[in-house]
Amino acid sequence: MANSDSKIGVVGVGRMGSNIARHLKDDGFSVTAVYDAQADLASSLAEELGCDAPGTLAGVSAAADTIITVVTDDAAMRSIFEGDGDNLLQGAEGRVFINCATITPQVHVDVEALAEAAGANSLEGCMASSITQAREGTLYLMCGGKKDVFDRVHPVLDSMSTDLRYVGEAGKAAQVKALVNMVMNINTAGLAEGLGLGDALGLDLGMLQEVFSQTGANSRVLETDGEDMQNRDHECYFSSAHASKDSGIALDLAEAAGLNLPLAKATKAQFDRMIEAGKGELDKSGVAELTFKGRN
Repeated sequence: MANSDSKIGVVGVGRMGSNIARHLKDDGFSVTAVYDAQADLASSLAEELGCDAPGTLAGVSAAADTIITVVTDDAAMRSIFEGDGDNLLQGAEGRVFINCATITPQVHVDVEALAEAAGANSLEGCMASSITQAREGTLYLMCGGKKDVFDRVHPVLDSMSTDLRYVGEAGKAAQVKALVNMVMNINTAGLAEGLGLGDALGLDLGMLQEVFSQTGANSRVLETDGEDMQNRDHECYFSSAHASKDSGIALDLAEAAGLNLPLAKATKAQFDRMIEAGKGELDKSGVAELTFKGRN
């Protein structure tokens, strides 16, 4: 399937969704429709890309054969597929939905069943990357659902990513993504404590980060967040509120499996404190505001 043969719709055009749409357009795909609950976001992006901004979800499904959804949480996901009156599954026969939100695995399973009942298909496209990677088409994508559906939309997925992995049946990719974010969040909170203590001890934080990078204290989070924690630069790429939500998904999975995860619980509590302090929309690096002496 040539890129130009596939008509793409994108639902949820915030920071991630809008940049996925931009990249696909640049890569030769026909982006035909964009939609957002904030209609002005969709209208602005539609003008930029030269496509439609339907006023309804059903209008997106009418205008595209492959629809990428990037919504915030379980409730938002259910609303676009189950909403009374208007939803994506109206007239959706033959469509494929690639659902990129980090949500509860069971919701992906439920959406797959709903889509199939409407003569459509759905696929998890869980992203372990951020805004820059969405724009450049260099996402790390973990996919779950029917293998033949994965194969059918492989050109779209391949364009969006440089690392593409088929995980298994519906719900499995979301489980993996929840664990990725749980560990990332633990690393983030741990780094904030290490740098906060180093600062309180009067250590040079540049030196400390260099030592961390060469020892067992190293992590990907050190590379992405260490300097931002030091400089109090918390421009949002992945919000503290999302960190709390995603750690909560992992903890729910742990409870169902009969496991106690004290580090994940403590980490979620830190990000919950960010939300309570009105700082939930800061980047996850903002958790350092709780650990550096004199900041909080």
